Order: sequence, then structure tokens, then C-alpha cells
Amino acid sequence: MFLREHQGLEWAGAAGARVSGRTLVPLAERSTIDRLRIAAAQTDWVPDLGRDIGSRTWWRGMATCTALCAGAWFLSPGWQPILGHGAPVMTEAAFEEARTQSFAPLALGATTGRRMAAGALVRPLKETPERPQIELTAALTDGDTLPGALQRAGVGGHEATRVAALIGGATLRPGTILSLTLGRRPTRFQPRPLEKLDFRAAFDLNMTVLRAGDALSVIRRPIAIDRTPLHIRGIVGASLYRSARAAGVPARVVENYLKALGAHMPIERIAASDTFDIVADQQRAATGEVEVGQLQYAGLDQGRRAITLVRWGDRDGSGGELMNPGGQVERRGTMGMPVAGRVTSTFGMRMHPLLGFMRMHKGTDIGAPYGSPIYAAMDGVVQFAGRSGGYGNFVKLAHAGGLASGYGHMSRFAVRPGMRIERGQVIGYVGSTGISTGPHLHWEVWQNGRPVNPRSIAMSSLQALPAATIRAMKAKIARLAGTPLQ
Repeated sequence: MFLREHQGLEWAGAAGARVSGRTLVPLAERSTIDRLRIAAAQTDWVPDLGRDIGSRTWWRGMATCTALCAGAWFLSPGWQPILGHGAPVMTEAAFEEARTQSFAPLALGATTGRRMAAGALVRPLKETPERPQIELTAALTDGDTLPGALQRAGVGGHEATRVAALIGGATLRPGTILSLTLGRRPTRFQPRPLEKLDFRAAFDLNMTVLRAGDALSVIRRPIAIDRTPLHIRGIVGASLYRSARAAGVPARVVENYLKALGAHMPIERIAASDTFDIVADQQRAATGEVEVGQLQYAGLDQGRRAITLVRWGDRDGSGGELMNPGGQVERRGTMGMPVAGRVTSTFGMRMHPLLGFMRMHKGTDIGAPYGSPIYAAMDGVVQFAGRSGGYGNFVKLAHAGGLASGYGHMSRFAVRPGMRIERGQVIGYVGSTGISTGPHLHWEVWQNGRPVNPRSIAMSSLQALPAATIRAMKAKIARLAGTPLQ
């Protein structure tokens, strides 16, 4: 063991000048082996690979890890084969005796412990007898028709056409489950007749097709529907999106709610203490199914300021746009916030958080929870969607008027090159790929190939409504706000 002194000497156990029973040896006179031993002892061979990425210490740790993995691989003993032995060969008499005393497997129709295997007196049938009825299910796929699904299930083409004519104009959605019962066929070369067909023709209607002799009849069974709107109110907390989802609001409704708020205020101004209020169309069937429709009411209480939006259209909210109680609809301009979050770094010169020197920041960083949806700032075409150096997973959109926008550090994509994108469409999800310190969106905008501040080109317009429409709209707001909370 060596103890370094300030005068360039070390304590050692060799012979020499004695001080308190130990020898002082000059550093210059130590051997090469001692110097290597000291250097090796002072070197950190297993540094933390999550820090100082790309440094000399990091590469030394990576080399150590690689060497250990390679050594473990080459020194592994491998797997020895497991030897198997075949059953002894039985004589014909012994086999017949064992066969008559054994239990038949369930696949041959036996019930364990109750039925013996077939003996020598049993003769196999030439043809397997048909079952009198067959019960099965089928599902409609995208672009599928009812006659096509029935024919795939074994129903004859003529009978499938008759069933389609009986149900009339009922439009079945993809994914509809058909429960069929097929009867005995006259011969093996004919399709089985349809005895019974059950399916959900609509959210509020069950239908059954029954056979009576050679005729088919339809029984319609309406389902009771409760159309009380979905009304949820809660505190924003750390994330408005996650708080609303945890309260029971469907993802599509939350996305529409955020888009509506983003057209009237910067999303980053939403505080954790604010209260959100959401009302959407909802249908509850007596059989237990639930369908949630359009967002009808969007409210945000910020204490001193409250935002109230209601959907208004030509048919009292069945279409149209979300408007405020003053009778004005605010249209978002060419660029809006592409993700619900807060701005963590703006456009301009800044100290790079990882590289450690001043550098031009050509975009805006928006901090958001991992996996949050990212929306297109305006209509455009996907020019690029893939890996791009320090940007990580990157999407570039081309817009009209010489504008282009880029979205970096995504966790995954929702578009592909060449797709046409509408404003507000989800193009990807927040991540931390590339050179990044945490989950966020790097948002860049170019005008004629030159980087510009994305927030500098935002614009909006207001559209006034007639007084009669404003009164009717306020009445709808009062009715929606008074629906019971869920």
C-alpha cells in the first residue's frame, strides 16, 4: 500500500531510509509495474453510462461493458441436449389388451374415467354423420356486406340475398357480430339452411331472422336508450389531458376540447388550479353499451377569467363550431399551439442544455407529458417522417404560401410521407428521442426556407352572430351547464 506525500515521496515497505518504521521512496524511482498498478486503481472502469455520453470516460465504460459481455458469451457452457427414449415395442396381443383397457382421449369424444377405448368388435363408419344444427358467429369487416358475410359462414347465396331484403335499409357497421344457427342440409352438396340469425342492427335496435317452414321472418326488438349528456368537471392539475381522461372523458372528446381552447387562448396559460367543464353527447343503452358523441360545451374557470364555448350549427348543435356566449366564433390563424403543454424554450439565442455553449434555437420547445398527441398547425402535406439526427423522430409538413413546419423528438408517428394533413389532425406523440433532456416537442417553422418564430405568425379572426341566434345559444348553454355531473 502506498501513501502519497506532498514532497513527492511515498510510504513503502522496501528497504531504505526509515521513518517511524517505514521507508520513504521517491516517486521517480518506483517501478513501471507499480505505476501501472496505481493508474489502474485510480481509473474508474465501470462509470455510469447514463452520464457524460460521448466523453472519454463514457467510452471506457462502454469498452468494459462490451468486453464483459463478450467474455460471458465465449465462456458460456452452452446447453446439453436432453436425451429421449422411445416406448418399448409391444406385441400385437399385449397392444390389444392395453388398448381395450385404456381410456380414450377427449378429442375422440370420451369423458375421462368413464368410457373405454374401442374394442375389436367396433367398426368405423364410412362417413361421419352430420350434426342436426351448427351454431357459429361471423363479423362484418370494412367494406363488407351482409350477404357476403353470410355466404362465408355457409349460407347459400339465394338465402343470403333474401335475408338482406328482409332487413331493408338497416346499415350495419363494420365489427357487427352475426350469431347464426344453420340447420340440417338435404345433401352434402347443398348449403345448410339458415334457421336463426341474431345481430345488432343499430345502437337502439336488435334484429332476429327466424325460419318457419320455408319462410323467413324478421323480429325487431328496440333497445331503450338514455340520451343524458356526459357532463364532467374537474381540476386541471399537472396535466389537463390526463386529468380529463382520469375523470372519464374519452380521448377524442379531450382532444376536441383542447383544440377549442387553443383557438381562444394559449394553452400554456392554463394553470393547475383551473377548473375544466366538459359536456358531450352520450347514449346509454339498456343492455349496458355506451356511445359518446360530439363535444357540445367547453368551459374553463380561471378565477378572474372564464371561457365558455358551445357548439352551434344549422340544426341546433348537430354540426357547426364552438362559439363563446357573446356570439363570436374565433378562428385560429395559420399557426396555433400543436400540443397541450408549456413553452420551455423560445425562438432565439440560448445556452444549449446539453452542448453547453450559446447556440441559435431555431424553434420553440413545448414541454408536455410523454405520449401526448401532437397536432398539425395548419393544412399541409407530409414531406418527411423518420429519424433526423439530433431531432430524433421528426415530421416535416409543407404548407401553402411557402411555409413549412417541423416537429421533433416524437416518441412515435401517426403519419407517413405523402399524406395530406388537415389542421388539428394528430401527426405523432410527444417523446424524448434524439438530443433531448426530457419529453417535449421541438417545433420549427420556415418561411421560404428561412427559420422564423412560430408564434410571430399566429393570427385570428372574429365572426359576429345575429341577436336571435345569440339568445338561442345562451339558452342552450344554460341547459347544458345544468345537466347532472357524472
